[in-house]
Amino acid sequence: MDTVDYGLLSPAWAGTGASATASDVAFVQAMLDTEAGWVQVQADAGLCSAQDAQAVRLVAQVQRYDLALLAEKTPDGANALIPLLGMMRELLSTDGAPTTASAALHRGATSQDIIDTALMLVLARTMVGTLTNLRNTATGLAALAQAHRDTVCIARSLTQHALPTTFGWKAASWLSAVLSAETQLDAASKQLSLQWGGAVGTLASLEQFLVDHPEVSATSASLTADLASLLGLSNPGVPWHTNRVPIVQVGSALAASVAALGTFGADVLTASRPEIGELSEPREAGKGGSSAMPQKQNPVRSVLLRNAALSAPGLVNTLFTAAGTAVDERPDGGWHAEWSALRELARLAAGAAAHGAFLAHGLNVNQPAIAKNLALGGDAILSERLATVLAPLVPGGKATIQALVRRSLSEDLPLRELLRLEIASHDLSDKDLSDLLDPAGYLGAADRFTTTVLAEYSARKELWQSHN
Repeated sequence: MDTVDYGLLSPAWAGTGASATASDVAFVQAMLDTEAGWVQVQADAGLCSAQDAQAVRLVAQVQRYDLALLAEKTPDGANALIPLLGMMRELLSTDGAPTTASAALHRGATSQDIIDTALMLVLARTMVGTLTNLRNTATGLAALAQAHRDTVCIARSLTQHALPTTFGWKAASWLSAVLSAETQLDAASKQLSLQWGGAVGTLASLEQFLVDHPEVSATSASLTADLASLLGLSNPGVPWHTNRVPIVQVGSALAASVAALGTFGADVLTASRPEIGELSEPREAGKGGSSAMPQKQNPVRSVLLRNAALSAPGLVNTLFTAAGTAVDERPDGGWHAEWSALRELARLAAGAAAHGAFLAHGLNVNQPAIAKNLALGGDAILSERLATVLAPLVPGGKATIQALVRRSLSEDLPLRELLRLEIASHDLSDKDLSDLLDPAGYLGAADRFTTTVLAEYSARKELWQSHN
């Protein structure tokens, strides 16, 4: 039976780039790349021959391995690297490689070095697409914010109509979160580092090998630096096998991206309910249909953003629990718990970013529905303003105004008529009253805030472009 994980139960990332870059195949290839890279570094330093490096490179091709058999053997040593090394050495023998190639393979390293480094490679390769799609999401949201900065809409607090705002500021708020998440994830991607410490983090075996070969000028520090450079990872200078903060940092950055996109999706889900109808997802052939109700157009992109947002927190909790309970020079189970949680976070972030980018660029804004829903709250949505401005004009001040608002709501009476009866026209003209009750006149700093976020986006965009 085919045992490949296609993501059938993980629709948030199935079919996106992460299904390839963070697959089991990709992880095994990352382990092979790490082992091959290490032998290449040794060859460059004169610790083995170029033929050894070439021989290992030829067996460091994932298609040469039976991954189902590898998975079957993985529990024997509690990680996949141990049986993979056996398979690599068997292939080296079958290929007729020099015996020195097998000796150079994995020299001075330990399983954790390879697995942690391979995970960093998987993350680095997956996060390229994630960052691209986060930036595309930001571009779409910036366009929405600019286009609708004057579109007055109702703001909701605890599900209820609260005060007027603009849809532009709402979109800018989504954008602000996405920019924060992108900045955090970009920084985390630059900090993905090589883990290289040998059996217990002392590189004792490698150091002894170098002592035994004084003719070689390389040091363990220079070899480690060269390997980090070859793999495109940062070089922390020391092993982090007992320091799991790098894991929780990148996991948190991935989860922050999922959370930012989840908020966007949740708001779209609410606003796309037919009885609200302010937003709708773009219609796509083959997407959003119901198996039983052909009239339905489900907001599937937003559903998948919410799916990711609901799934990510438990994975982050696993990473923090594993980090906080790590013991000795290699944790007894905590290290193992990190692998699937970290990979799934990478997949969720990548998938959510892909769906978020499409949604941000194709979101339909129904301005008539926005205006209709704004009007539903009547004049009462300006009650905060009325209580402040009109208090000096009536006996009892704010309490009187608040009582009029409550009466308007409970007795279904027009608030402006109650105010008109309470306040003499010489104290407040009809025009002044109408102006006070105009939602567009009580938007506070919404436009300034929108401008600020759009400026932040522009500055960030220039940075992205300068790095391309």
